[in-house]
Amino acid sequence: MNRLKVRPVLLFCFILVSSCESNRDPSPLRFYVIGDWGRMGIPNQKVVAFQMNEWTKRENPKFIISTGDNFYYTGVTDTNDPHWQESFEKVYNGENLVRKPWQISLGNHDYSGNVEAEIAYSKISPRWKLPSRYYSIVETVNDGSRVRFIFIDTSPFEKSYYQIAELKDKVKAQDTTYQKKWLDSLTALNDVDRKIVVGHHHIYTGGVRKNDPNSVRTSLEPIFAKNKVNIYFCGHEHDLQHLKASDKPTHYFLSGAGADLRPTGTINESLFSASVQGFMSVSILRKTLDVKMVDFNGNIIYSTQLAPQ
Repeated sequence: MNRLKVRPVLLFCFILVSSCESNRDPSPLRFYVIGDWGRMGIPNQKVVAFQMNEWTKRENPKFIISTGDNFYYTGVTDTNDPHWQESFEKVYNGENLVRKPWQISLGNHDYSGNVEAEIAYSKISPRWKLPSRYYSIVETVNDGSRVRFIFIDTSPFEKSYYQIAELKDKVKAQDTTYQKKWLDSLTALNDVDRKIVVGHHHIYTGGVRKNDPNSVRTSLEPIFAKNKVNIYFCGHEHDLQHLKASDKPTHYFLSGAGADLRPTGTINESLFSASVQGFMSVSILRKTLDVKMVDFNGNIIYSTQLAPQ
């Protein structure tokens, strides 16, 4: 008799717990975006890293995205360069942050050093993910939606670099035609719910380079528009910006405020800009995509929610 009395109670508890689990909202895919950071801990690089660790306690992002210029001013010489410890390992070493992998893209200052060493470091540190100069990954969100991240190598598309002694041979060695075809083929696929591209150089900016010729934009924006890329994350300008052309599908988020700052401003495409050190916190579900800009004090200075296109 005792067994007969216990079983219904256990069954009821099981049904109750299962019902609660099924009604619980799925957790989003979370990640952080930061760029232009590798300066031996200053200015405010360590302060931003501290806030990233504090936010990680609350949000538990799956990974960190770097928009490039990982080591100033001339990249790294090899996998034993002191920069690895002084600008990366000993800076982003908070107890929560230290366990998070970084998905890396390359900037022009990385090109001034040894890019192959940055790629090789992926085999040394489990935190550093740079399998090649450009690559892609697909993430599945807990609600079943899928996001393709495409990390591109933008320096070879900057025409002015072909006139700079320390860069010209390195950019000439890259096949930009092949990379564009690769990018076009991946962004044309409609097997995911969102398409996100990550690179270093901006397409639009209200910052100090807003009046400069932009060969990166000329090369890449037609692909973004044709294939309806949802978001492009970049750096290069040392500030935080959100921009969008009214007649184009792509939102442009510029996160280049990991350390040193420059003045910023606005253009017709600007939705927000701030010259303050910080990073971006991004959360994705099938129906929503939230971007928060967090300053070096840990305050949200801008937030926006993008609906699916």
